Amino acid sequence: MITSLIQIGNSRGIRIPKPLLNESALEGEVELLVKKGEIRIVPAPKNKRTKDVLLSEQALITDWMNPEEDIAWKNLQ
Repeated sequence: MITSLIQIGNSRGIRIPKPLLNESALEGEVELLVKKGEIRIVPAPKNKRTKDVLLSEQALITDWMNPEEDIAWKNLQ
């Protein structure tokens, strides 16, 4: 199945059709695994909680240097 990235606030995402979710049996918390050229969605390990998971340094750098956020902050001031 081919889909497009969509704008969700300051982020981008995809819509996952219900039949695919049903087939995958994913629910609740999931973990995103990143490898060059792909993002995998897998069930979150039982021993990890959302508050314990840290973003990778690379993800923080990419998000931190986002020019759209600077524009949004200027509009709020």
